[in-house]
Amino acid sequence: MAPFEARMGGGAEHLRTEPGERVTFGPDLVTQAEEQVRFIQENLKRAQSRQKSYSDRRRRPLVFKEGDHVYLRVSPMKGVHRFGVKGKLAPRYVGPFKISEKCGPVAYRLELPPRLAAVHDIFHVSQLKKCPRVPRKRLTHPKFRLNRTSLMRPDR
Repeated sequence: MAPFEARMGGGAEHLRTEPGERVTFGPDLVTQAEEQVRFIQENLKRAQSRQKSYSDRRRRPLVFKEGDHVYLRVSPMKGVHRFGVKGKLAPRYVGPFKISEKCGPVAYRLELPPRLAAVHDIFHVSQLKKCPRVPRKRLTHPKFRLNRTSLMRPDR
C-alpha cells in the first residue's frame, strides 16, 4: 500500500468528481478505511518487533550490583566535554567509582569524589563500563626534596 493510499483511504480514483456532482460515502468505504488502518498498524508492529530483534542481537544486558566498581564515560556525544577533560587524547572513561545504589532498572547512583561534586550522581547504564578488577588502595609516596646545593653536570 502506498503512503498516499494509506493517508487518503484509497487510490486517487474516488477523489475525481465533476463540479456540482454530489458523492455520498457509504458504510462500505468506512469499513474499508478501518481495515486499512488495522492493516497498517499490524505492519508497523511487525516492523518494530523485527527491528528490535535485530538491535537486541548485538546488545548485551548490563546489570550491576551494589558495591561493584564501574568506569564512567566522560563524553557521551562527540564534541561534548565534561569533567574538565578535553582534547583528542583525553580518556574516554574516568574512575573507577563504586555503585552505592540501584535507582531503577537502568539507573545507578555512584559514589563520586569531592572534585566531581557538581556532577549529578545518578547515571544510565549505557554510561557505565564494568571494572574488571577491584581497585586497590593507592600507595602514597613520600615527597622528596631536591638538593640544590650541589651542581650536577654531565661528564664529557
